Amino acid sequence: MRLTKFGHACVRLEKEDRAIVIDPGALTREPGVLDGADAILITHEHFDHFLPERVREALAADPRLEVWASRQVAALLADVGGRVHEVGHGDAVTVAGFDVHVYGRDHEILHPDVPPIPNTGFLVDGEVFHPGDALTVPDEPVPTLCLPANAPWMKVPEMYAYARAVAPRRAYVVHDGLLNDDGLGVMNRHVETAGGELGAEFRRLAAGETVDLP
Repeated sequence: MRLTKFGHACVRLEKEDRAIVIDPGALTREPGVLDGADAILITHEHFDHFLPERVREALAADPRLEVWASRQVAALLADVGGRVHEVGHGDAVTVAGFDVHVYGRDHEILHPDVPPIPNTGFLVDGEVFHPGDALTVPDEPVPTLCLPANAPWMKVPEMYAYARAVAPRRAYVVHDGLLNDDGLGVMNRHVETAGGELGAEFRRLAAGETVDLP
């Protein structure tokens, strides 16, 4: 499988001639992210993960394209019809030839008085886990983790704790679009330290950078 990191929280996964894209939100500004994709997976409805007009335009442009998403995102796209599929914690589905297990129920807390919205993480082919905006630990091994490294809902110690709980063989940073160059430097040091503690490869990929997974 090939993983390409795009802006902020978006990744594209490819194998053979199939491709899925996870969370192409408003902070993902690179052109061509959805070109030729077979499916879009969306963890939750926040703007940095889900841009309704982008998804609708992609669906209109490609009749093969389908969407798999959390309950509220599916409701927002209900008028699209059967090309949008609601998924939730515990589901196991086949998406464009990829085996996808769904983990997680709630977004991390953003406000002490506001209940969390739904958030669904996706484990793809038993290899890559994208948790969205949650620190969900799947009940099966995660070789490759898309690691949230900066967010309004997360502190640095929580990133370390999450990395230790999942214990992946490798991790690539997501949720980095809110940082300037100084913040990215600080984040990179913590991410590399977290990986070093586990004897694993942890790093940030530049937007558009691709890695081939074992």
